[in-house]
Amino acid sequence: MSSKPHHHHTIHGAHHHFGWDRSFPPAATVAPGTTLEFDCLDSSAGQLTPSSTVADVATLDFGRINPTTGPIFVDGAQPGDALKITLDQYAPSGFGWTANIPGFGLLADQFKDPALHVWNYQADTLAPALFSTLAKVPLKPFAGTIGVALAEPGLHSVVPPRRVGGNLDIRDLSTGATLYLPVEVAGALFSIGDTHAAQGDGEVCGTAIESPMKVTLTLELVKGANLKMPRFTTPGPVTRHLDAKGYEVTTGIGPDLMVGARIAVAEMVELLCRTRGMAPVDAYMLCSVCGDLRISEIVDQPNWVVSFYFPRIVFE
Repeated sequence: MSSKPHHHHTIHGAHHHFGWDRSFPPAATVAPGTTLEFDCLDSSAGQLTPSSTVADVATLDFGRINPTTGPIFVDGAQPGDALKITLDQYAPSGFGWTANIPGFGLLADQFKDPALHVWNYQADTLAPALFSTLAKVPLKPFAGTIGVALAEPGLHSVVPPRRVGGNLDIRDLSTGATLYLPVEVAGALFSIGDTHAAQGDGEVCGTAIESPMKVTLTLELVKGANLKMPRFTTPGPVTRHLDAKGYEVTTGIGPDLMVGARIAVAEMVELLCRTRGMAPVDAYMLCSVCGDLRISEIVDQPNWVVSFYFPRIVFE
């Protein structure tokens, strides 16, 4: 058992990096049990701003995508240990963006043109954020990218998630959650970024409500944990902000889970366009920030069922 610390450090956004590399110099060295506040940039590293237009999406520098703040060297962390991260608090900024980026996203072959929605939400109350006159999205801040350095030397892309964490995009790593990551290098070299004000499970268009914010968390060690993959604990219910009015659900059924997921999302986009009069790309981006992909059945071979849950509260 470890007690909560008295130490408190701020890691400013200037201490950020792109990708994972065990040779990156640490922004700070801390003892286990230390609480830190991280200043996290949005996933465009500030390339998109409240005044951005869709033209700015087409000129994004992908070498500056998904910056993470850090890394933090944790004294005593050794390969085979687990880094325990308690996510104490998120302090959102009130600004966010969602984009359809050509070539990226589950239905990239169907949505080939850039699109952008700029969000202005209430950072203090986290009241549901307006998407249009039709829709408002309940918010649940979390960090999309949270991880430690890989044992393999060299620079590794931040885009794919990895066994040591990284670009996990798990909506439930919100306030109060505890994440455990396998340590592969001395000091662990922990970093965090890609903060979101809201996201659906699957992040189907490739972006959530991408939003800069501050994150306060506590780093501890579990010696000799020998984790193979990340695991986490939530402090309570995870969908209460969406559940109240039920869901519209579409499905994709067949022998391939990825194909099933694409069908389920495409069917929901079609349903929203037909019943709500939305433009297809708007429906697609809205699905990304608040709808959930679920594997409903994976045992009745040769066909599996993927469902897409869209919360009806968004239209209330």
